[in-house]
Amino acid sequence: MDPTPYLQENMTVKLSLHDMNPVAITMPQRATLEWWKTEPVTKGQTASSSYKPAILSNGVRTSCRRMVRREHGIVVMIEDGFLRRARKD
Repeated sequence: MDPTPYLQENMTVKLSLHDMNPVAITMPQRATLEWWKTEPVTKGQTASSSYKPAILSNGVRTSCRRMVRREHGIVVMIEDGFLRRARKD
């Protein structure tokens, strides 16, 4: 999986150099993102084991639990794009 979409402004990364030339970048394990677009939950849908499509602020498409609302932020594992949890502010 390409981690590039998860690169954010002011994110701390590790840059490996060889003869002052960048050769590798190590990203953090998690990124906190915002929802860009989700479908609304319709009456009668259950929250348990029910998912809806969502597009994150970085353009990545994913699925989220129906009970997560658009105003919630999420924490994503960068390595596999797995939705770890909704951010609690």
